[in-house]
Amino acid sequence: MIRYLLVALAIGTAPLAVTAQETATAVFAGGCFWCVESDFDRIPGVLATVSGFTGGLTENPSYAEVSAGGTGHREAVMITYDPRQVSYDELLTAFWHSVDPTDRGGQFCDRGVSYTTAVFVLDAEQRRAAEASKQVTQTELGQEIVTPIEDAGSFFPAEEYHQDYYQKSPFQYRFYRWSCGRDRRVEELWGNTARLGIPDHE
Repeated sequence: MIRYLLVALAIGTAPLAVTAQETATAVFAGGCFWCVESDFDRIPGVLATVSGFTGGLTENPSYAEVSAGGTGHREAVMITYDPRQVSYDELLTAFWHSVDPTDRGGQFCDRGVSYTTAVFVLDAEQRRAAEASKQVTQTELGQEIVTPIEDAGSFFPAEEYHQDYYQKSPFQYRFYRWSCGRDRRVEELWGNTARLGIPDHE
């Protein structure tokens, strides 16, 4: 995860063959952050993912507070990647095709503001790329994409048990993902361009 990478870099024992200056960051909200983290960890060039909360006003919110509503935060994932291996445009394409960007009320079985989609951009270049990608994808889909593109603000990591949940609790994760209907809906919406992160589809 990102904090471990930064600590390793600070003491000169970086576990990856890149330096901090050679990495880039993307932040996406795509419903359940367990699923978004799992999906993006499978993309070559993605170096680290952190599940957390962003977009709201509450400082250091807990999962219970965000789930209860009223914080304004969405579940989101901060992605550290090597732009020499994967571009921001490619990450955007993967994001659009792994969610239902036509849903204003949440994602799949998870409802409410905290589960709605968003692209959080870190600078003007990311905003231009995200706006262009959204337009192209909307034309491809033939439906309105309601996912907003917002300026990134403070990102608060979720509790430790949420990090890498799909690896720590694989049975529970697989059951949740199946029962929530995530992959069924993504496949229904995107067909053969769907990005299905569950291993059975790889």
